[in-house]
Amino acid sequence: MSDIEFKGTNVIILAILVLWIGNQITRRVGLLKKYSIPISVSGGLLCCITLALITRAGGPKFIFELAIRDTLLMVFFTTIGISAKFSRLRAGGKALGILVACAAVFLLVQNVTGVILAYAFGVHPGYGLFAGSISLAGGHGTAIAWGQEATAAGLKEANPIGITFATFGLIAGGIIGGPIAEYLIKKHKLTPTDSAPQIENNEDISDEKPPMLQRTLGVLFVLAICLSFGEVLNHWLFAINIKLPGFLTAMMIGIFVTNLAEYRKKPLCETDYNNVGEISLQLFLAMSLMSMNLSSVADAFGPIFLILNIQILVIALFSVFIIFRIMGKDYDAAVISGGFCGLGMGATPVAIANMNAVTSKYGPSFKAFLVIPLVGAFFIDLLNALIIKFFIGLEFMQQAAIPLS
Repeated sequence: MSDIEFKGTNVIILAILVLWIGNQITRRVGLLKKYSIPISVSGGLLCCITLALITRAGGPKFIFELAIRDTLLMVFFTTIGISAKFSRLRAGGKALGILVACAAVFLLVQNVTGVILAYAFGVHPGYGLFAGSISLAGGHGTAIAWGQEATAAGLKEANPIGITFATFGLIAGGIIGGPIAEYLIKKHKLTPTDSAPQIENNEDISDEKPPMLQRTLGVLFVLAICLSFGEVLNHWLFAINIKLPGFLTAMMIGIFVTNLAEYRKKPLCETDYNNVGEISLQLFLAMSLMSMNLSSVADAFGPIFLILNIQILVIALFSVFIIFRIMGKDYDAAVISGGFCGLGMGATPVAIANMNAVTSKYGPSFKAFLVIPLVGAFFIDLLNALIIKFFIGLEFMQQAAIPLS
């Protein structure tokens, strides 16, 4: 039977259908909703499982042309950069700086754990990075982005392995975060503080907003600038032998543009860019997951499950004995510890869901809801990219059977 190929507009149409189905499933399955599983993951996994079963039953093989997917990833990371305003970062103060430093240490620990386990299973140490911060702290977007780089370098099946770790890490981060925070609160008999500092909000001060068409064109114009100059910056860095993924340079230009606009007292409407980023990410993930070849990781499911459980133990110990103590051993520190589990194993939405579950039961935590989203929205991705590049450049990685750069 001849293959069936999806390309161009057909890929976009199918991705939208996958998102719609994923939304319906997530709304009706309490477990998926409780642990903040993205609709693109629900729908995308269902789609790829269905297509795999059709092919295995003797049906056609499904082929996807995914050129537009890379552009969607660049747009998403650009919107991440646009959300990183220096005024907001200053509001986080000392607590934000401490948590960023802890996150950097944890990313190193997570990757060291992954690489050691890769050696233990007798595979290229590069796969250990996909069992570490690329997929777990980085999430689906980062796993797929680096998976493309690794596949081009010779690490076969890096993409599906990364997606598998990212998917199960997302679930694990949502499962362990709440119980860890609750354990700390009960053990140390912690209660929330009454006082909370006020942050001046300068965004969208004016009640008058430009017409929707004008706002939309403005968003598209700014994104086009960021993507174009990001590509120019990436080519220049490549020429001087500094190799960074395109999504990172686009994010860096986004940071510059948003802070320049704020300096000129013409702040960008963050809500508009967040909406574009969310749509881009969901479509990107839907396209990536629905085209995933599950049979390529079927034989490795046992080792993946074992490695995942070891990484869960690592982040649980790090949250209880490092994050909680360094952040002050108070109620805020306990809530931050629960959120950090979601951040280090899944994504910012999972971290926020963890903290919501705790604070709705025990009381509010201003500090936690300030620093965790800031770390998740910007710092974790930037630190992760730099630390991944550091590991790739290590001598033992270059001396392995297959180079990774």
